[in-house]
Amino acid sequence: MGKGGGCVPSKKRMPLVASDDHPNVTREATIRIEEKSPTSGTGSIEDTTSVPLSKLKIFIVFYSMYGHVEILARRMKKGVDGIDGVEGILFRVPETLSSEVLEQMKAPLKDDDIPVISAVELVSADGILFGFPTRYGSMAAQMKAFFDSTGQLWREQKLAGKPAGFFVSTGTQGGGQETTATASLLLLAGTDLFTLFESLSWTAITQLSHHGMLFVPIGYTFGAGMFKMDTIRGGSPYGAGVFAGDGTREPTETELALAEHQGKYMAAVVKRLAQA
Repeated sequence: MGKGGGCVPSKKRMPLVASDDHPNVTREATIRIEEKSPTSGTGSIEDTTSVPLSKLKIFIVFYSMYGHVEILARRMKKGVDGIDGVEGILFRVPETLSSEVLEQMKAPLKDDDIPVISAVELVSADGILFGFPTRYGSMAAQMKAFFDSTGQLWREQKLAGKPAGFFVSTGTQGGGQETTATASLLLLAGTDLFTLFESLSWTAITQLSHHGMLFVPIGYTFGAGMFKMDTIRGGSPYGAGVFAGDGTREPTETELALAEHQGKYMAAVVKRLAQA
């Protein structure tokens, strides 16, 4: 991924998967060494020792005010780490609100074990999953401010070709589980043009388009869980999601399983691109 254009696709390309049935191929290099033969002098032989290379890295970059997105992010990391040769790394985006405002909003303190990321660090990722809560159907201002800080990367197209995806949290079922990632369905819902264009200017997928990144939706690869309607469930073909309600609702196991699946799915995509 992003490590040399013009590569010829492998004829042994592994198929993408919907759940645990993932390609189990590790990144490794075979060393050729020169060795002096005791009978015939110097000869070239192929050493069968495999040297593991560094793991592919998927950055899980998120903003979470009340913890719902963070819960999804941690479960998503579990999914990424479940694919051999790939690891997920959690990052927060910088907070834009003062501690006084956050205290008035009753936002809990953030764990120090997850570092705050800077825009330039995105370059070292092999793939990126962005998570954020919605604000009136679009991404939270903290995440938008982070995207705004990537201007130099955009000018140099440093992120072009990197796979990326989204996961979200909304307060209600109509809060933007799909429109936060892409607003293309608003016209079908009867939304007026002004609202459509306003939402399109804030929707997350436009950020990827300008950077030349590859949007990786999960579609319906989660299987039967995407079709069940017996319980309330966040998430959509665009990515995992959770309903926060008034802030006290915890993610269901189905919502968490979908987040874990998205982590596995993204890891499989990144891995296949790296092997191409």
